[in-house]
Amino acid sequence: MAILLSTKANAMQAWRDALLALDPSLEIRLFPEAGDPADIEAAVVWTSHDMAELRRYPNLRLIVSMGAGVDHLLRPPGPPPGIPVARLVDQRLTTGMTEWVLLNVLRFHRQDPDYRAQQAARIWEELPAPETSARRIGILGLGELGSASARALLALGFPVMGWSRRPKAIPGVESFDGPAGLAAMLPRTDILVCLLPLTPDTRGIIDARGLGLLPRGAFLVNGARGGHVVQPDLLAALDAGQVAGAALDVFEPEPLPAEHPFWGHPKVVMTPHAASITIPASAAPQVVENLRRAREGRPLLNLVDFAAGY
Repeated sequence: MAILLSTKANAMQAWRDALLALDPSLEIRLFPEAGDPADIEAAVVWTSHDMAELRRYPNLRLIVSMGAGVDHLLRPPGPPPGIPVARLVDQRLTTGMTEWVLLNVLRFHRQDPDYRAQQAARIWEELPAPETSARRIGILGLGELGSASARALLALGFPVMGWSRRPKAIPGVESFDGPAGLAAMLPRTDILVCLLPLTPDTRGIIDARGLGLLPRGAFLVNGARGGHVVQPDLLAALDAGQVAGAALDVFEPEPLPAEHPFWGHPKVVMTPHAASITIPASAAPQVVENLRRAREGRPLLNLVDFAAGY
């Protein structure tokens, strides 16, 4: 039996090498060279793979998504019925996202856009020193990624709040939940960080109403999914000064079209869905372990709950 591997062309060999280093007996086929469809027992895939294509494999027993997010699996037609799907919850992914969140929170907190503008204009002027204890951070999503970022921000002395679908208890973090909790947190949030899973309930959660509840001059940091943000609403808030700046790693669609106004907007900092990239050598042990569990009929690690959307 074989594993079908489907990801970006420049990462395919690294994934193959990482899996074989753990188990040289694995037979790995690189999509689209799948061979006999009946040979495929597991598919390790990323966002670009067509879920309908996976219905070709009659003996498929496991699908692994090469990342923490699974919204791409939920797009119609979805994965083949009855086939378990696991996502990656990898410490290196978590560390990478925490680094990106800290980078951008500190970018705005330490007035880096203002200093870069002064540099371009050859202005030598010291700005008033920011007070860390007065810069309130609100995090949307207190799962693996959100809670790690919350702890890192707390360690730097920021007051941290967090919002989630259900109540969460994280030491030092003031927690909110539900629609009323979101409405209560946003007016107290100077930098809003989005690390939510994308579900029907969270799509468009950062809209004109939510942005309008933020204190004037707040900042947005979105490392979750582009679908969380209503892009025209964010552009309007930026142009009106309601939002002073945005760091965005995710968009709808991706890649972002060349004519999109985010590219040249002076208040937007962009990265190309690169906030936290899966490193095959770090994530491969989880894939191999789940393959063993699937073969032995044991519970899988990080099984996706499609009812919850993650």
